[in-house]
Amino acid sequence: MSTNSQPPAPRARRAPSPDSPVGRIPVVDVQPVSEAGRFPAKSTVGEVFPVRATVFREGHDAYSAEAVLVRPDGTEASRTRMHEVGIGLDHYEALVRADATGAWTFRVESWSDPWATWVHDAGIKIPAGIDVDLMCLEGAAVLERAAAQRGVDPPDRSARAVLREGARALTDDGSSRTTAAVPATAPPTVVWLSAADRFAALMSGPVPQVMRRYPLRDRRTLSPDYPLRVERPLALAGAWYEMFPRSAGAHVDPATGQWVSGTLRTAADELPRIAAMGFDVVYLTPVHPIGTTFRKGRNNTLEAKPGDPGSPYAIGSPDGGHDAVEPSLGTFDDFDAFVARARELGMEVALDLALQCSPDHPWVAAHPQWFAHRADGSIAYAENPPKKYQDIYPLYFDADPKGLRCEIRRVIDVWIEHGVTAFRVDNPHTKPLPFWQRLLADLHHDHPDVLFLSEAFTRPAMMLTLAKCGFHQSYTYFAWRNTKPEVEEYLATVGSDQAAWMRPSFWPTTHDILTPYMQHGGVGAFAVRAVLAAMGSPTWGIYSGYELVENVPRPGYEEQVDNEKYEYKPRDWSEGDQYGIALLLGRLNEIRRAHPALRQLRNVRVHSTDNDAMVCFSRHLAPEHSSTGLRDVVVAVVNLDPFHTQEGWVHLDLAALGLPTDRGLTVVDELTGESHEWWCDNYVRLAPESSCAHIMTVSAP
Repeated sequence: MSTNSQPPAPRARRAPSPDSPVGRIPVVDVQPVSEAGRFPAKSTVGEVFPVRATVFREGHDAYSAEAVLVRPDGTEASRTRMHEVGIGLDHYEALVRADATGAWTFRVESWSDPWATWVHDAGIKIPAGIDVDLMCLEGAAVLERAAAQRGVDPPDRSARAVLREGARALTDDGSSRTTAAVPATAPPTVVWLSAADRFAALMSGPVPQVMRRYPLRDRRTLSPDYPLRVERPLALAGAWYEMFPRSAGAHVDPATGQWVSGTLRTAADELPRIAAMGFDVVYLTPVHPIGTTFRKGRNNTLEAKPGDPGSPYAIGSPDGGHDAVEPSLGTFDDFDAFVARARELGMEVALDLALQCSPDHPWVAAHPQWFAHRADGSIAYAENPPKKYQDIYPLYFDADPKGLRCEIRRVIDVWIEHGVTAFRVDNPHTKPLPFWQRLLADLHHDHPDVLFLSEAFTRPAMMLTLAKCGFHQSYTYFAWRNTKPEVEEYLATVGSDQAAWMRPSFWPTTHDILTPYMQHGGVGAFAVRAVLAAMGSPTWGIYSGYELVENVPRPGYEEQVDNEKYEYKPRDWSEGDQYGIALLLGRLNEIRRAHPALRQLRNVRVHSTDNDAMVCFSRHLAPEHSSTGLRDVVVAVVNLDPFHTQEGWVHLDLAALGLPTDRGLTVVDELTGESHEWWCDNYVRLAPESSCAHIMTVSAP
């Protein structure tokens, strides 16, 4: 006899073959599903996400459906009744959430609902006096069956008692009872209870609630089981801060006049300032040895001058490659100290994973097959015409894919062992998708808590497929969405069906991106884009120097002049006091942490405004889905014009937010602390010099 006290886990159901019966109560078009489950849908612990399906049947009898979540061990976690969306289209939806990480599954179950069928028919026939006794008998029979069921979710003792008492009361017209107040000498008076009264009493009592909790499921139809990968919350929601560690503490030696690099130790001195602004992740650009062959100078010039540090993306020198630390930054001991200090302050460390090499990388000599060669025998350097990157050799994945994948996996393991819990992956769309699919699957299995952020500014199909192949998050086109129609459309897009695979990360700027809006909008633009990023996406990021409104472009390019990729850039953070951006960043992260609705992706709703320079959107959670147990509603109204005061009417769809529409609501502006009374229609005036936005939270049960 087995000594294991736990029952064996149920086997996952196989997908049906093409010639399988459609099912008695058909369930089709289940979502979120990609290519019949080839790519698992994604969720995070506590994230609310919709399961949808088309469910229908022949005839007019009622039917119902549930979304069923199944834990990694094969046990059922929850059953959630689905409701119809798009009346008349047979489209059904349920909002569900998982409570632990792992490889979950979900399915949709449908059934014929004899109780709902009887309620519908009895509600018509009994008031009309049609077959009233028969209807009562049939209703009692349904309740007796429900009380006796031993199916998926059998009723407990108290529920069985309610159902059986309902069955008895439905058929008891009172003919066997007399009034107690009648004198003994008088003939007995019968108290008749009409069928209409009995039906009304039944429907107003506890029976309907019990039947919803323990439905009688006839002719059950089960969809296939579909995969769902549930990850930790940081995979969906977090605030990232990017820095070049060599700039922190960099200085000119007064004796030699030469630049001295900052180190990982001096970079660690920046961490309290970053943590004080409420960031969850500090992201380091590559910290590996930098090559000298074709080293780039300031502003990407082709010839470096003495003392120019080169691009950290030109990885590899005689000091090592991707598994080594640039000597001017320090050692692995210094890196470990940086990670430890970040953890003390409540932050995780992300590292740039740039799969490319300088001509001096050890791989160039040891593994020439990992690089593409031109007709003249030279190794092809990176190009993005008209841009040329002579200091960088791309990797070639077709000659030895297994060897290259194993080596990259080894490199990633090195940094995981040194405390890195997230990787920002440079240009993943220039590497083969099968490479990512295999590599990330192995890493998810061995290191399920390690996250990967895709820096893929490319075609939508490639971005989405990278997400399906295993990237947890993705950079987006947010930086280039600036007008009201663009912002509204993009918010709706990233929160739509693709959210089951692709989680957006909104960055107003990066070390490669400085859009015209940011170049010309001044302090107002930096404030506007910070609010939109922090409120518009569960994950957002800031590139170091944002606090100082660094907005001077390199002529002819959408990037900063004196780009930090090619030189040291120490900063005097006290200069940021005049702008107030650092205070705004800190306040935005405080608001995000206080409101669980802002840590969700698929709950965004755009509301109309009558001013083309103002955008309004909200995020909300119902009480049953909120970690606080209270309804959480956050409404952002943003003036997109960084120069001028804008005013106009904002029209809120309060009903869609679960809020009353017949009275005023007390709202609090989380940026100013001021309280207001708002209705469906509200007049708003926003001046960029004082406040570019309202972030309103609603006090409602």
